[in-house]
Amino acid sequence: MGLRVGFVGAGQMAEALCRGFDAAGVAKCVDMTIIDRNQPRRDLFASWGCKIGASNEEVVKNVDVVFISVKPYAVADLLREMAPFLGPNVLVVSIAAGVTLATMEDAAGAGVPIMRVMPNTPCLVGCLAGAMSKGTSCTPEHVDTTARLLGAVGKCHEVPESKMDAVTGVSGSGPAYIYQVIEAMADGGVLAGLPRAVAQDLAARTVMGAAKMVLETGKHPGELKDAVTSPGGTTIAAVHHLEKCGVRAAFQGAVKAAADRAHELSKS
Repeated sequence: MGLRVGFVGAGQMAEALCRGFDAAGVAKCVDMTIIDRNQPRRDLFASWGCKIGASNEEVVKNVDVVFISVKPYAVADLLREMAPFLGPNVLVVSIAAGVTLATMEDAAGAGVPIMRVMPNTPCLVGCLAGAMSKGTSCTPEHVDTTARLLGAVGKCHEVPESKMDAVTGVSGSGPAYIYQVIEAMADGGVLAGLPRAVAQDLAARTVMGAAKMVLETGKHPGELKDAVTSPGGTTIAAVHHLEKCGVRAAFQGAVKAAADRAHELSKS
């Protein structure tokens, strides 16, 4: 039997998780309960067979795991409202960026197991690259449950909460960096004479293929780069140009800037 899952907030990320859980069989739509203020969102989830809760209390009473998928500023107040009917038997999983475990545990009350998750938007296409941190009341079973659910839509690493800002810098904000790379490569293709549609397709598929090579071969990216960089060839000329432009340092700086900003936001 699959897990009974609830969603408080039914936005795009909740939609991706719901569909991914159902497709993988770890939780079926008919065993999910959602609540959201937006009628079209409720109608969409209902069309898949999800139950529509009339209150947060109803959602919690009918699930094993409840995902908090509202805007970060609303999380603490929401958990305070839910506190009277939360307890050790329902795992709370927050996907709200920047909201600390301490803040959530203070709002939810003692003994409530809470997992903090940093997802990213490729979750929408089943390619989550994320991380999770456990609260003080979580057991190894809670960690396993969260990993099993999120594994249905990609990969989620367990890290100490102190590393969550770094995760934000690499994978939380990371898709935006790669979209810029794809756009720039496509622009280069157009500059060299390719039609825009062809250039963009080639750029996107090259990024996707290169990522798969890293993941599936287990080789260091530098080793894979060396394998396609022939002496005096086109690739080494391009790599030399990138090095002159400081691309490597620019990406390192971008990750650090995003991580630093995430740290600032978590303290506000």
